[in-house]
Amino acid sequence: MDHRYYMKMAIEEAQNALLRGEFPVGCVLVHQGSVIATGARTGTAGTGVNEVDHAEITALRRLSEMTPKIDPKEIILYCTMEPCLMCFAALMLTGIRTVVYAYEDVMGGGTDCPLTELRPLYIERQINVVPHVLREESLALFKRFFKDPKNHYWQGSLLERYTLETR
Repeated sequence: MDHRYYMKMAIEEAQNALLRGEFPVGCVLVHQGSVIATGARTGTAGTGVNEVDHAEITALRRLSEMTPKIDPKEIILYCTMEPCLMCFAALMLTGIRTVVYAYEDVMGGGTDCPLTELRPLYIERQINVVPHVLREESLALFKRFFKDPKNHYWQGSLLERYTLETR
C-alpha cells in the first residue's frame, strides 16, 4: 500500500479546511485501494469552537451511513494529524485496525495510549499505527495556520509553540 498516495489526499482535505479558516486536519478512509469516506476539521473558525467535529469523526459518520457495510478491519485511516484520544477511541470501537498519520499531536495525541491499562472493551482492540507519513507537508499546513493572526484556535498552546519551533 502506498501510504504517501493516500496521505496526499488527506492533505488536500486539510488544505481545503485551512482555506475555510479551519484547523488543517484532513482524513481519508481507504478500503482495498479505494477512498470510501473523507473528512475535514470543522468548528474551529470564528468564536464558537466545536470540539466534536474532528476530521476522523466526520469520516466515521460517513462510513456508518454507507451500504453495504464494509468490514472495518479492512479499512486504513489516513490523517494529517495524529488522532486525539477521542478519535482514537472511536476508531477502536468502530473496528478500524490501521491508522496512518502525518504530524504528531504533542498536546492531545492518543496513539501512545497504553491499551493494556484500559478497560476490557479497549484492551482487545489493537491498532497498527504508522506515524510521520508526509510529516513535513502536514507540518507546513499547521505552521501556516498558527502564523495567521486571524486563527485563534489553540493560540498560545503547547501545540502552537511546538509547531512553530519545529523545523
